[in-house]
Amino acid sequence: MPDSVKPLPEYGPGVYEIGEDYNTDTYRLIFLLGLRKGVYVLHTFKKKSKSGKAHPKNDKDIIKKRIMSAKHEDAS
Repeated sequence: MPDSVKPLPEYGPGVYEIGEDYNTDTYRLIFLLGLRKGVYVLHTFKKKSKSGKAHPKNDKDIIKKRIMSAKHEDAS
């Protein structure tokens, strides 16, 4: 795994984030590993918060919903 990948245990096992800085912005890609059918990209976004590393609530909700969808898709 690249050094820029970090696990996100608050979303469950197999969920990871890649963060990249470009100019003055930070971009995030959240993905899920460990399911049978492959790697699922759950969400990508530009980090807008000026303080802290936490994900905004809206992004957290999207990630949680897409984890459930990915697991359902993977099971079918």
